[in-house]
Amino acid sequence: MIRYLDLTKRFGTLTAVDGLNLAVEPGEVLALLGPNGSGKTTALKSAAGLLAPTSGQVTVGSAGLPAGRPEARRCLSYLPQRVAFPDGLSGREVLEFYRRLRGVRSGRVEEVLRFASLNGAGARAVRTYSGGMTQRLGLAVALLPEAPILLLDEPTAALDPDGLSAFYGEIERRRESGRTVCFTSHQLGDVERLADRFAVLVGGRLVALLTQAELADRLAERGVLRVRLHSAEPGPLLEEVRKLAPRADWQGAQLVIPGHAADRPKVLALLERAGAEILGLTTEEGRLDGLYRELVEAAR
Repeated sequence: MIRYLDLTKRFGTLTAVDGLNLAVEPGEVLALLGPNGSGKTTALKSAAGLLAPTSGQVTVGSAGLPAGRPEARRCLSYLPQRVAFPDGLSGREVLEFYRRLRGVRSGRVEEVLRFASLNGAGARAVRTYSGGMTQRLGLAVALLPEAPILLLDEPTAALDPDGLSAFYGEIERRRESGRTVCFTSHQLGDVERLADRFAVLVGGRLVALLTQAELADRLAERGVLRVRLHSAEPGPLLEEVRKLAPRADWQGAQLVIPGHAADRPKVLALLERAGAEILGLTTEEGRLDGLYRELVEAAR
């Protein structure tokens, strides 16, 4: 549905995207991650046809149309990171304008106003909106058409808990109907909940591409089991544990055992066979933010 084929985009001497090869399939939700200036927004704008490649190509839609063609733009909807609307219009008038422009059914305006928690402010002029309300209006505009492709740049930044819940439901509905969603976010909790795959960009280059299963496995490897024992020192027991978990260590009256969650039952069985008196245990699961920082730092 979206194909980046050796996409490179330069602005003068700055290379914003460097040889990006990536495919986003129908019914897939892809998260673009990376620090500021990593090329995420440039990649989205290129797919939306707002930026022409320096080299390479971006195609969109089932027909593989070059991004930027009118027929390619008609098959997608795009939310920029920052939006602005005529401040003399009301929120409802803004949506009505875009509804007519995109040929969307009339009842959709009220639906997206409710979705964006703006139904109580639809008659108010945009100039009276807060920054967060304006961003939510932008999201409402992006969600007006039932486009096959949805491109969202930081869509959850201005959403309250109710808005987040509605947004999660909307993305799930689009996934189930076979539509494609590509979004950027610094809210890693939203990313982990929504995305089927995670693409990490650093310096314009794709440095990691993980599925949900691959991410879960990587996070499981980063977990830690902590076992508090009755003995003051583990003695030879630590060496036995290290045969199963080489990074195990003794810290402050407890065994600290980093490693994959699947290895923990074996370690606990070993402790039981050895007659160790376990006073308590805790587990810490790997977190996406830690893995993300590790991937970014390794690529710099």
